[in-house]
Amino acid sequence: MGIKLFGKKKKNAGLKARLPGFALTLGLSMTYMTLLIFIPLSALILYAAHMSFAEFWHLIADERVVSAFKISFSSTFIAASFNFVFGLIIAWVLTRYNFFGKKLIDALIDLPFAIPTAVAGIALATIFSPKGIIGIFLSHFGIDLSYSRAGIVIAIIFIGFPFVVRTVQPVIEELDKELEEAASSLGANFFQVFFKVIFPSLFPALLTGFALAFARGLGEYGSIIFISSNMPYETEIVPLLIVKKLLQFDYRGASAIGVTMLVCAFVLLLFINVLQVYARRRRKN
Repeated sequence: MGIKLFGKKKKNAGLKARLPGFALTLGLSMTYMTLLIFIPLSALILYAAHMSFAEFWHLIADERVVSAFKISFSSTFIAASFNFVFGLIIAWVLTRYNFFGKKLIDALIDLPFAIPTAVAGIALATIFSPKGIIGIFLSHFGIDLSYSRAGIVIAIIFIGFPFVVRTVQPVIEELDKELEEAASSLGANFFQVFFKVIFPSLFPALLTGFALAFARGLGEYGSIIFISSNMPYETEIVPLLIVKKLLQFDYRGASAIGVTMLVCAFVLLLFINVLQVYARRRRKN
């Protein structure tokens, strides 16, 4: 009995050492989150709650709003799919190979996090415009990527690919190379090793990166408005439509769309958290 009590005291002492001032730090954390997140989001939900369901549905089911949602979701899905593939390739190269300029390239991966999205939009619009460095070359083949849905996809790819790279990179570093060598020694070729041994371990992280890039791209505004023509029913995204409704003092319409986007974001984040828990359990096993 004495030994058990002694062990319990030591365990509690270690817990206190790891979490100093738990009550204070928890209170500060909750206060900070309440002021910056819970109150603003609650205000939006409460404002939209004054509407009846019929009125809310009428605002959301408007043809222009539905078109904006289709454009946003389809463009974001295409961009996240590109990042799913090329983010894996970039992460693999940066992790498995050594070459001149590797550290510089690795640092540039985080550039979309650092620069303002408006700056990214202006740069992309300048490059891909018909008179830009890339745009003038593509114009010879009749390809115009700026001021179109393709421009929206390009902007979302730019701001989303770091999420996939940074999510997958640590997992690649932790892969057991002995398993790859064992599979190769048993006669498996590179593609068999990759799809049977490597890819199953990377898939949860890739899916998490895809979801993060999708969630980030769905709410993107600054970089898209410069490279897109912003035409209703053609290239008008949901965040831009919200801004337009606010400028027209249509607060009910803006709040209805905002709440819908909030629900979509919550579902995506819940999905991401479930994926992260699954990925951690898979690593432990």
